Amino acid sequence: MEINLAPIGFIKNGITEPKREDWQTITSEIIINEDLKEALSRIEEFSHLIVIYWMHKLAPSQRSVTKVHPKGDQNLPLVGVFASRSPARPNPIGITTVKLLEHRDNVLKVIGLDAIDGTPVLDIKPHIPGSDSPVKAKTPRWIKTCFSQ
Repeated sequence: MEINLAPIGFIKNGITEPKREDWQTITSEIIINEDLKEALSRIEEFSHLIVIYWMHKLAPSQRSVTKVHPKGDQNLPLVGVFASRSPARPNPIGITTVKLLEHRDNVLKVIGLDAIDGTPVLDIKPHIPGSDSPVKAKTPRWIKTCFSQ
Protein backbone atom coordinates (compact mmCIF):
# COMPACT_ATOMS: atom_id res chain seq x y z
CA MET A 1 0.00 0.00 0.00
CA GLU A 2 1.28 3.45 -0.83
CA ILE A 3 0.39 6.51 1.23
CA ASN A 4 0.95 9.96 -0.20
CA LEU A 5 1.02 12.99 2.07
CA ALA A 6 1.38 16.62 1.12
CA PRO A 7 2.45 19.28 3.65
CA ILE A 8 -0.21 21.78 4.66
CA GLY A 9 2.50 24.25 5.64
CA PHE A 10 5.86 24.54 7.35
CA ILE A 11 7.46 25.64 10.61
CA LYS A 12 9.42 28.86 10.96
CA ASN A 13 11.51 29.40 14.10
CA GLY A 14 15.18 29.81 13.15
CA ILE A 15 16.16 26.60 15.00
CA THR A 16 18.46 24.49 12.82
CA GLU A 17 19.52 21.72 15.21
CA PRO A 18 16.97 19.09 16.29
CA LYS A 19 18.68 18.54 19.69
CA ARG A 20 17.19 21.04 22.16
CA GLU A 21 16.37 20.71 25.81
CA ASP A 22 14.19 23.80 26.18
CA TRP A 23 11.49 23.35 23.53
CA GLN A 24 8.85 24.57 25.98
CA THR A 25 10.35 28.07 25.71
CA ILE A 26 10.66 28.16 21.90
CA THR A 27 8.14 30.25 19.97
CA SER A 28 7.44 29.14 16.41
CA GLU A 29 5.23 30.18 13.55
CA ILE A 30 3.32 27.61 11.55
CA ILE A 31 2.84 29.02 8.07
CA ILE A 32 -0.17 27.32 6.50
CA ASN A 33 -0.42 27.10 2.71
CA GLU A 34 -2.39 30.08 1.38
CA ASP A 35 -5.03 27.84 -0.22
CA LEU A 36 -5.79 26.28 3.19
CA LYS A 37 -6.08 29.42 5.34
CA GLU A 38 -9.89 29.08 5.52
CA ALA A 39 -9.30 25.73 7.27
CA LEU A 40 -8.02 27.80 10.24
CA SER A 41 -11.38 29.47 10.81
CA ARG A 42 -12.13 29.76 14.57
CA ILE A 43 -8.95 27.89 15.56
CA GLU A 44 -8.13 30.75 17.97
CA GLU A 45 -11.00 29.54 20.17
CA PHE A 46 -8.70 26.73 21.29
CA SER A 47 -5.82 27.28 23.71
CA HIS A 48 -3.82 24.25 22.57
CA LEU A 49 -3.27 22.48 19.27
CA ILE A 50 -1.85 19.12 18.27
CA VAL A 51 0.68 19.55 15.48
CA ILE A 52 1.63 16.57 13.32
CA TYR A 53 4.78 17.01 11.27
CA TRP A 54 7.37 15.17 9.18
CA MET A 55 10.87 15.04 10.71
CA HIS A 56 12.51 15.71 7.35
CA LYS A 57 16.11 15.80 8.64
CA LEU A 58 16.04 12.31 10.18
CA ALA A 59 18.88 10.23 8.69
CA PRO A 60 17.76 7.11 6.78
CA SER A 61 19.79 4.98 9.22
CA GLN A 62 17.58 6.23 12.07
CA ARG A 63 14.49 4.84 10.34
CA SER A 64 15.65 1.25 10.95
CA VAL A 65 16.19 1.69 14.71
CA THR A 66 13.77 -0.51 16.67
CA LYS A 67 14.89 0.01 20.30
CA VAL A 68 16.12 3.09 22.17
CA HIS A 69 16.88 4.38 25.62
CA PRO A 70 14.29 7.18 26.10
CA LYS A 71 15.89 10.60 25.65
CA GLY A 72 19.19 8.78 25.04
CA ASP A 73 19.54 8.20 28.80
CA GLN A 74 21.38 4.91 29.37
CA ASN A 75 19.92 4.79 32.92
CA LEU A 76 16.46 4.33 31.45
CA PRO A 77 15.36 0.93 30.11
CA LEU A 78 15.84 -0.08 26.49
CA VAL A 79 12.37 0.07 24.92
CA GLY A 80 10.86 -0.33 21.47
CA VAL A 81 10.57 2.92 19.51
CA PHE A 82 6.78 2.57 19.60
CA ALA A 83 7.01 2.70 23.42
CA SER A 84 8.98 5.95 23.24
CA ARG A 85 8.85 9.47 21.87
CA SER A 86 12.19 9.01 20.12
CA PRO A 87 12.50 10.70 16.72
CA ALA A 88 14.16 7.49 15.43
CA ARG A 89 11.28 5.52 13.92
CA PRO A 90 10.22 3.86 10.67
CA ASN A 91 8.07 6.82 9.64
CA PRO A 92 9.51 10.07 11.01
CA ILE A 93 6.19 11.54 12.09
CA GLY A 94 6.32 13.95 15.00
CA ILE A 95 3.38 14.99 17.14
CA THR A 96 3.38 17.74 19.76
CA THR A 97 0.73 19.55 21.74
CA VAL A 98 1.46 23.28 21.70
CA LYS A 99 -0.03 26.43 23.16
CA LEU A 100 -1.60 28.72 20.57
CA LEU A 101 -0.47 32.29 21.15
CA GLU A 102 -1.89 34.00 18.07
CA HIS A 103 -3.71 33.38 14.80
CA ARG A 104 -3.39 35.90 11.99
CA ASP A 105 -4.30 35.16 8.39
CA ASN A 106 -2.46 31.91 7.49
CA VAL A 107 0.01 32.03 10.41
CA LEU A 108 -0.25 30.36 13.81
CA LYS A 109 2.15 31.54 16.50
CA VAL A 110 2.73 28.76 19.05
CA ILE A 111 5.02 27.90 21.93
CA GLY A 112 6.44 24.46 22.76
CA LEU A 113 6.79 22.99 19.26
CA ASP A 114 9.78 20.62 19.18
CA ALA A 115 10.49 20.87 15.46
CA ILE A 116 13.16 22.74 13.53
CA ASP A 117 12.87 25.53 10.98
CA GLY A 118 11.47 24.34 7.65
CA THR A 119 9.79 21.22 9.03
CA PRO A 120 6.79 20.22 6.89
CA VAL A 121 3.48 20.23 8.79
CA LEU A 122 1.12 17.36 7.91
CA ASP A 123 -1.92 18.25 10.01
CA ILE A 124 -3.20 20.33 12.91
CA LYS A 125 -5.94 19.28 15.30
CA PRO A 126 -7.45 21.10 18.26
CA HIS A 127 -6.56 19.67 21.67
CA ILE A 128 -9.78 18.50 23.31
CA PRO A 129 -9.46 17.77 27.06
CA GLY A 130 -10.96 14.43 28.01
CA SER A 131 -10.68 13.15 24.48
CA ASP A 132 -6.92 13.77 24.17
CA SER A 133 -6.12 13.24 27.86
CA PRO A 134 -7.69 10.02 29.12
CA VAL A 135 -8.55 10.17 32.82
CA LYS A 136 -7.12 6.79 33.83
CA ALA A 137 -4.11 6.58 31.53
CA LYS A 138 -1.38 4.19 32.68
CA THR A 139 2.36 4.77 32.16
CA PRO A 140 5.43 2.85 33.33
CA ARG A 141 7.47 4.10 36.30
CA TRP A 142 10.48 5.06 34.17
CA ILE A 143 8.41 7.60 32.23
CA LYS A 144 8.26 9.86 35.31
CA THR A 145 12.07 9.93 35.36
CA CYS A 146 12.19 10.60 31.66
CA PHE A 147 9.81 13.58 31.66
CA SER A 148 10.54 15.13 35.05
CA GLN A 149 13.94 16.44 33.92
